[in-house]
Formats: sequence, structure tokens, C-alpha cells
Amino acid sequence: MIATGEFPPGHRLPTERELAVRLGVSRNTLREAIRALTLVGMLESRQGDGTYVTALVPAVLLDAFSMMVELSQDTTVLDLLAVRRVLEAAAAAQAASRISDEQLAGLAACLEEMRRDPQRGDGSVDEVVEADMRFHSIVAEAAGNPVLSALIGSLSGRTQRARLWRGHMDRGVFDRAGDEHEAIYNALRDRDPTRAAAVAAAHIDGVESFFRR
Repeated sequence: MIATGEFPPGHRLPTERELAVRLGVSRNTLREAIRALTLVGMLESRQGDGTYVTALVPAVLLDAFSMMVELSQDTTVLDLLAVRRVLEAAAAAQAASRISDEQLAGLAACLEEMRRDPQRGDGSVDEVVEADMRFHSIVAEAAGNPVLSALIGSLSGRTQRARLWRGHMDRGVFDRAGDEHEAIYNALRDRDPTRAAAVAAAHIDGVESFFRR
């Protein structure tokens, strides 16, 4: 019913009794189904007001994927980074022809924060990594594809911890990361999709190479 649009986003479900009769199932079975659809982000229960279909946007529907990523073992970090490399390159290529001046200004602000070097006592690793995440989030948003943006966002939490660890262990990482992000920024500013994809992929490949070592 949700998939066919009979129950569109924001629609309040019929009463439990009505829906159970219509579907020909017990109310216990119906409750389990509603609980399952709530867990995957398709339904939301509002206390005292009933159950509603959510907005069904990718960021909500991919929450279950985010949970899977968060629960994955450390041995999968390289696999996650490999997927992220493909997605980030695609996002950068698409963003090159769509990014706004306001988004470019946001990237420039992130770059300024990322030029700090906690290894020399300038700021904290957490602050620099947060700026790094905002940078990639802006690029993903600028790509104009909400599914792509949601997938990149789903991977960012798990790989954030990897980046924090690298920030403590890899000498000179902040200077290199700053240069790599500046290359991405320059390609986007120049509206060059091919170069944007190449430098974005090279940036993630550098992180992968560190963890392989």
C-alpha cells in the first residue's frame, strides 16, 4: 500500500482493527509488521495520534544501512573506504557542474579550519576531522542526488573513527589532507568534473593506503 502510493508520505494509517480486517491478519501479526516498518524508517508512531507514513526520503530510509555500517567489524574499514572512494568521486564529478557560490564559500571555510595542525598544537584532531566531514557533506549535497548524499553520509560515521585514529598516528597527515582537499576545492571551483572525480578518488585512496600499511 505504501509502495503503490495508496498510503503516501504523511498519511495516517487506518486503525489497527480496520487494517487487520482489510489485510486478513491477526492484530498481533499487524503489530509486528508495523514495528518492523517503523524500524526501517517507513512508519513512525506518534504518541496518542496514531501511526504515520514517514517522508520516505533517502536519508530516513537509509538509517538501517547506517546501523549496519556502525556495527561492522574493524576488518571492514578498507571495504567501506573502497566503496566511499567510488561514491565520493561520483559526487565530486556531479557537484562540479552544480555547486553554488554559497557552497564553495562553505568549502573554503572548511579548508581554513582543516589547515590547523593538532600535531603542532594548533586545534584538536576532533575539530579538524569535523571540518573534514562538513567538507565532504557539502560536496555530496552539491551533487544534487539525495540518494548519493545519503549513502555517503551513512558511511561517514564509521570512517570518521578511522580518520580520528589516523590523525593521532600518521605524522604529517593534516598537511597532506589539507592539500588534497584544496585540490578538490580548486577542481570544483573550476567546474572540472573529470579532475574533481580524480582528485576526490585520490584523496580517499590515500586514506586506504595508510590503513593497508
